Amino acid sequence: MTAIALKIFFILILMVINGVFSGSEIAVVSARKIRLEQLAHNGDRQALLALKLAKSPSNFLSTVQIGITLIGILSGALGGATLSQRLEKAIALVPGLANYSEAVAFVVVVSGITYLSLVIGELVPKRLALNNPEGIARRVAGPMRQLSKLVAPLVYLLSASTDGLLRLLGIRSFQEAPIAEEEIRALIRQGVQAGVFEETEHNILQRVFRLDDRPVRSLMTPRTAIAWLDIEAPLEETQREILAYNHGRFPVCRGDLDNCLGILPVKTLLNAIFNGEPMDLQGGLQTPLYVYENTSALRVLETFKETGIYIALVTDEFGGIEGLVTIGDLMEAIVGELPSDGDREEPRIIQREDGSWLLDGMVSADELRELFAKDSLPMEREAHYQTLAGLVIAMLGKIPTSGEHFEWENLRFEVVDMDGMRIDKVLVSQFRPAVTEDNRDREDDE
Repeated sequence: MTAIALKIFFILILMVINGVFSGSEIAVVSARKIRLEQLAHNGDRQALLALKLAKSPSNFLSTVQIGITLIGILSGALGGATLSQRLEKAIALVPGLANYSEAVAFVVVVSGITYLSLVIGELVPKRLALNNPEGIARRVAGPMRQLSKLVAPLVYLLSASTDGLLRLLGIRSFQEAPIAEEEIRALIRQGVQAGVFEETEHNILQRVFRLDDRPVRSLMTPRTAIAWLDIEAPLEETQREILAYNHGRFPVCRGDLDNCLGILPVKTLLNAIFNGEPMDLQGGLQTPLYVYENTSALRVLETFKETGIYIALVTDEFGGIEGLVTIGDLMEAIVGELPSDGDREEPRIIQREDGSWLLDGMVSADELRELFAKDSLPMEREAHYQTLAGLVIAMLGKIPTSGEHFEWENLRFEVVDMDGMRIDKVLVSQFRPAVTEDNRDREDDE
């Protein structure tokens, strides 16, 4: 009996060692390399070893597989050669089982070893490894590296055989795929759910990711809304124009916005006035910066940083001025709308008590996607619009009048106010699509 107990104990030890190999494999493979790189950068030598194993897993996996295979062979040999024979003799003494003692003993021993192997050798250690992959990877990296050196000939044979067979099958060696933007977005969403990121941080990061995909025309002040100074206008008219707008800089043109002479900082005029000098629009002009309307917002931001000029005129392919963009427009694209000092205008996005939305026609397409959690908007690629007004015109196929509406998915868009030819306000409400015979048949099939 003592011999049987020792053999069972030895099998348990083998299962524990098998668990160490299995847990090590899962820990190294599932460990976050970014986290290991941070620890290694801070001087953690164990993390550096674990990182090397994770980046070059071929030899490590071969070492683990050698260990698991040897343990499986030893467990099977020990159980089949000794425990099964002794158990067979004990079962033979049971009335009615003597004729089946060999089969029963074999089934019991195999079932027991399989159970121990699955629970102690696989499931428990793998669960523990998944709970703390970086920590366990750091602890096992050193021993596994030494073990790889001890069984280097076998590891080399297995690795070479595996690589050769993969080449015959036309399969390339494993190369870790670069981190995609969607993976980072998913990690940020998980961070918000876990409380690592605040909701505001999440919104800002999402806008930063979209910045390179947004053309500058989606952020610019359109030509019709640009406040500019005519160098040929009377001085009194120029003063009224400056006082009417809360701007720090004005484009100065001759007769037309397309004939821009430069950008005038209001500070220059104030300095002249305080010094008792005559107000000279042309004397303090800065060279205007021009950007093409399809240039990405991120590239415009880089241009602002490179030139030190924080206002630009947006041109079309024919050289005409389409709009104006400032560093403030780009900051709002990242952090959200920022009201200026003394700004008492009605918000562009208002949610009403019934859950509907009253939106300004100049709300950007990007804001619409974020507001209604949509990946895309209708006819976005075909019509190339950048605002809610552009969406309405594209869907209706004309300049609308008040009261006209259309429906898309579960949203109803109704024009409630026009400012001349410009769409001023749009009411967006949710509705449940009417149940048609086709929809009912489709639901029944599902």
